[in-house]
Amino acid sequence: MTVKVRRQRPRRRVFWALVAVLLADLLALSDTLAVMSVDLGSESMKVAIVKPGVPMEIVLNKESRRKTPVIVTLKENERFFGDSAASMAIKNPKATLRYFQHLLGKQADNPHVALYQARFPEHELTFDPQRQTVHFQISPQLQFSPEEVLGMVLNYSRSLAEDFAEQPIKDAVITVPVFFNQAERRAVLQAARMAGLKVLQLINDNTATALSYGVFRRKDINTTAQNIMFYDMGSGSTVCTIVTYQMVKTKEAGMQPQLQIRGVGFDRTLGGLEMELRLREHLAGLFNEQRKGQRAKDVRENPRAMAKLLREANRLKTVLSANADHMAQIEGLMDDVDFKAKVTRVEFEELCADLFERVPGPVQQALQSAEMSLDEIEQVILVGGATRVPKVQEVLLKAVGKEELGKNINADEAAAMGAVYQAAALSKAFKVKPFVVRDAVVYPILVEFTREVEEEPGVHSLKHNKRVLFSRMGPYPQRKVITFNRYSHDFNFHINYGDLGFLGPEDLRVFGSQNLTTVKLKGVGDSFKKYPDYESKGIKAHFNLDESGVLSLDRVESVFETLVEDSPEEESTLTKLGNTISSLFGGGTTPDAKENGTDTVQEEEESPAEGSKDEPGEQVELKEETEAPVEDGSQPLPPEPKGDAAPEGEKATEKENEDKSEAQKPSEKAEAGPEGVAPAPEGEKKQKPARKQRMVEEIGVELVVLDLPDLPEDKLAQSVQKLQDLTLRDLEKQEREKAANSLEAFIFETQDKLYQSEYQEVSTEEQREEISGKLSAASTWLEDEGVGATTVMLKEKLAELRKLCQGLFFRVEERKKWPERLSALDNLLNHSSMFLKGARLIPEMDQIFTEVEMTTLEKVINETWAWKNATLAEQAKLPATEKPVLLSKDIEAKMMALDREVQYLLNKAKFTKPRPRPKDKNGTRAEPPLNASASDQGEKVILPAGQTEDAEPISEPEKVETGSEPGDTEPLELGGPGAEPEQKEQSTGQKRPLKNDEL
Repeated sequence: MTVKVRRQRPRRRVFWALVAVLLADLLALSDTLAVMSVDLGSESMKVAIVKPGVPMEIVLNKESRRKTPVIVTLKENERFFGDSAASMAIKNPKATLRYFQHLLGKQADNPHVALYQARFPEHELTFDPQRQTVHFQISPQLQFSPEEVLGMVLNYSRSLAEDFAEQPIKDAVITVPVFFNQAERRAVLQAARMAGLKVLQLINDNTATALSYGVFRRKDINTTAQNIMFYDMGSGSTVCTIVTYQMVKTKEAGMQPQLQIRGVGFDRTLGGLEMELRLREHLAGLFNEQRKGQRAKDVRENPRAMAKLLREANRLKTVLSANADHMAQIEGLMDDVDFKAKVTRVEFEELCADLFERVPGPVQQALQSAEMSLDEIEQVILVGGATRVPKVQEVLLKAVGKEELGKNINADEAAAMGAVYQAAALSKAFKVKPFVVRDAVVYPILVEFTREVEEEPGVHSLKHNKRVLFSRMGPYPQRKVITFNRYSHDFNFHINYGDLGFLGPEDLRVFGSQNLTTVKLKGVGDSFKKYPDYESKGIKAHFNLDESGVLSLDRVESVFETLVEDSPEEESTLTKLGNTISSLFGGGTTPDAKENGTDTVQEEEESPAEGSKDEPGEQVELKEETEAPVEDGSQPLPPEPKGDAAPEGEKATEKENEDKSEAQKPSEKAEAGPEGVAPAPEGEKKQKPARKQRMVEEIGVELVVLDLPDLPEDKLAQSVQKLQDLTLRDLEKQEREKAANSLEAFIFETQDKLYQSEYQEVSTEEQREEISGKLSAASTWLEDEGVGATTVMLKEKLAELRKLCQGLFFRVEERKKWPERLSALDNLLNHSSMFLKGARLIPEMDQIFTEVEMTTLEKVINETWAWKNATLAEQAKLPATEKPVLLSKDIEAKMMALDREVQYLLNKAKFTKPRPRPKDKNGTRAEPPLNASASDQGEKVILPAGQTEDAEPISEPEKVETGSEPGDTEPLELGGPGAEPEQKEQSTGQKRPLKNDEL
């Protein structure tokens, strides 16, 4: 008998190969789906992740804590982060950097630089001669900028997230203080680039907190506006935010919850750190008084002692928040002298009295920017660690005039959870419920330019103009377009901050430069020469304030238009048909769209110059783009002008603009162009009207950054390489430490095993002495030369010892596996024998197994029994110290071979259809097919016992393709030995004999 093997078609092979490649790509993609968030605080950071199966989880660090200190210790050959760096702050305070975020985006003359030096005099600061920024001088060879240090911290946070998620992570959302200006935000983005992170968004920490609060209370949000105030006092600063929650209608997803930032107030230096510094100074004074008569040095001159005092001040502040007094204790504070002093809460509050007076300040700022009163605020919620100080709560409660302060939010983790929710929303790998986020611009941005005007015939003068791009508390992200209509040659304009009168004098000094960028345009005149017959529509500058609050100039274009007349003969029949179909499906061009051409912007009412009125004919248009990219429901929304007057004189509202544009439509439609060509009458429809053709010429742009120059690309590449080298060095160090620990652990564990009975049974005295001698020699070598040994040397030494002990360990492991493996083999042999015996009892008429199949199974069973008995007999003759012949892998191989034969027969029995049965013994003909009804055959239906003719008939069983009788059942799966066959009664009331396929 020949068996034909059908070859697989090449196309089918290609199909399955493509399926395999697709599955491999999906699996690889699933390994990189996780996203993370970093809540970057002044004192500590919280990291959260989202990955498939793990929604919004806070990452635990190596010490299993949910928050990690933002501290870095930089030494010549190693780095420490988190809690390890915090402990190193006492031993090496100069090399331990903390609170370095306060120096981001700051130049040498910034007051915060001097404040940082006063707080931490142990650090040596140098300055970059080109950018005038700060650097930490750890040693003559080690120098790092604040961006590089932050990059190290971000890279460390990613390693924690990757260890927790067990997969690589690149996408992240990072929180920043709401008061960060453009220079500070760009510095954070540069630090993230150094760390190799892809920043999905820089989200304000107050916005992240508000988002977390809204996400977990989605059901409480309705169409009625709810105004919530969040008061966040952290370690370094204080921020007060007024947020409005409300259900709004969106184009994409219908009614969705929305949060809108209405008001913001802040104090850059009010926080827990300043309280701790006051306590540290108080403790230092107490220690100096205790040693006043001993001519001892001032403790303030000892950096290690001051680091100890700062740590104790931090602990003392926490304890005094719950207790009226506490004893400060430090062993060996300086010169092996212990320090002990009692501090009361009253003393602490007196030390920080002026700080507590500043607590209501951010509240008043937030109310003023939101143009609200306290009566409109429904609840005040506390956020941040420093709000746990009782005096802060007391002063704040009195300032807001509420019955109580809300504490129904996790003050430490809310920002991290809100940021990771936003990360999941921005990622393409996750789908979250939309939550519209409307953040607010804190610092207004405007455009300034100077133009020569002719006031009188022959009299020319320069006129300075200002146009507000992004007003204070206006929503972002959004795009804006400003059009310069009266320039035909190259010119410059300036991008600066707007009115910052809401900042105090000290805040203005900390803020830095109020001038952002000077834009120099090149090629304006050439564009006019290129299109002399076209009408200029102005020079359009496209600005983008993105999700991170970073301003950028996308492009500058010179736009021209002209009227083009098309003759009727030029348009073919197919073109007309295509235009007709296109117009039917909404693809045609409306008159308004034709007039606007490719410029997809919506004109706003012109903004008058600050402090003056434009002359007639002078048109500097401010437009807002309507096609801002929207990645999710919380992304760019059309801006809604606030009811308050804009600081630069913007008074137009969208409604007025819409009314204005609607009123202009008839006149626009009536006008065919600047020549005033009237539209064609009804009788002349065949003559195609003139259409406008738009030409856009790209204008060259040169940017001169005025606030803080960005790091040049070559310098940035050097910083990236520097951090990568440090990371590689840390990994090599960790690998070496791991190899040394593995070698040491192997030596100790093996020396202990040599005295255990199970190892002594399978080894001789000489073998144990040889192994013990090698282990002792390796231990001595590790103690004497292990410090200078490389990773390769340590691994080679470990491999040598493992090879020496391999035989001993193998014999022990085999003996441990024998009982379980042999028992499993015996069970399989017994079940297989019973199955074979039952298969041979099946009558020939119903037999589903061939003789070859049963003989093959019988042969495998006999061979396995024979191998087992022979191998056990041979193993019994060998001494325990020799290599065994009975191996667990051989037992498993025999079991797999036997199980494969049994499973083949079981599957055959499961899927084999029963043979059609011949005529009954009584000589009656075979029953009709299943689809024939009883009335067609004239048969009497025999009802079951207890059922009357009026009862509902029992539904027919499912149809079977084979010609078996209706009473027959389908084949059942073969059960194990001892399974009782189910017996059914035939329609005659007698028990039918057991069927073969029910065995």
